[in-house]
Amino acid sequence: MLQSLAGSSCVRLVEQHRSAWCFALLVLGYLLYLVFGAVVFSSVELPYEDLLRQELGKLKQRFLEEHACLSEQQLEQFLMRVLEASNYGVSVLSNASGNWNWDFTSSLFFASTVLSTTGYGHTVPLSDGGKAFCIIYSVIGIPFTLLFLTAVVQRIIVYVTRRPVLYFHIRWGFSKQVVAIIHAMILGFITVSFFFLIPAAIFSVLEDDWNFLESFYFCFISLSTIGLGDYVPGEGYNQKFRELYKIGITCYLLMGLIAMLVVLETFCELHELKKFRKLFYVKKDKEEDQVHIMEHDQLSFSSISDQAASMKDDQKANEPFVNSQSPTSNDSSLNN
Repeated sequence: MLQSLAGSSCVRLVEQHRSAWCFALLVLGYLLYLVFGAVVFSSVELPYEDLLRQELGKLKQRFLEEHACLSEQQLEQFLMRVLEASNYGVSVLSNASGNWNWDFTSSLFFASTVLSTTGYGHTVPLSDGGKAFCIIYSVIGIPFTLLFLTAVVQRIIVYVTRRPVLYFHIRWGFSKQVVAIIHAMILGFITVSFFFLIPAAIFSVLEDDWNFLESFYFCFISLSTIGLGDYVPGEGYNQKFRELYKIGITCYLLMGLIAMLVVLETFCELHELKKFRKLFYVKKDKEEDQVHIMEHDQLSFSSISDQAASMKDDQKANEPFVNSQSPTSNDSSLNN
């Protein structure tokens, strides 16, 4: 008896605070996912980092042995300056001296990466004025970009998602939820094909040092706005039609970002995902809902009564020949 009462009370407690328990599980799951990613990245990449460090150490030692007139401190200073310039997108290599980072097309590409919050990091402002302008430009431009993308996606999703789903639901009588799921899958496959697979194949041909996996990796890192900056197209010293290539990449990033947002919005409108998201949201109290309903009813009742009173006044004003005698006078006339 006591066990059944305790079990029922626990079930009742869980049901009352279901949203809080789900949110706690969500936070715990996210933290565990972060730890899982850290463990995998560390176990996979740490051996490669160790090999690279050993290789660089051997090359440095060999260079100092072959050039005894150069001290280790002088070499360190030179390498520090070279690495600092490389972080700003300037290379000392002779085969890379022909590419400028701040011509118009490169600046257009940089502006698009800033406003889309991709930020590859291969090119950054060098001057204080450029850094200050980048802050002001980003503060205004990022919300402007979000507004622009939201408006574009809202218009596209009407024709790409909502109308096709309603058409098959009304015209053919299929279940709306089933049609929405199938449509989302087809739209996702089309987006992956036209904005990941095909561009990856094109980049693997246009970029000499990229294979298909590296090209696909660049597409995903770019369109997900992660922007690590380890792969940036159009930076080769022998790149043909570099200006036109940079403009094409800028258009690809913008269109691909819009396509990604359309797909995400399509999946977010699925009934199953809406129900799943509500598990982690804070539910409104019933008292608040009742207050909102009562306020809405009072407002609607007062507005209806005001409209009725105004309609009566308008009717009286529009009827000038209506007898305006009092009820007592009408009764006396009837008696006579």
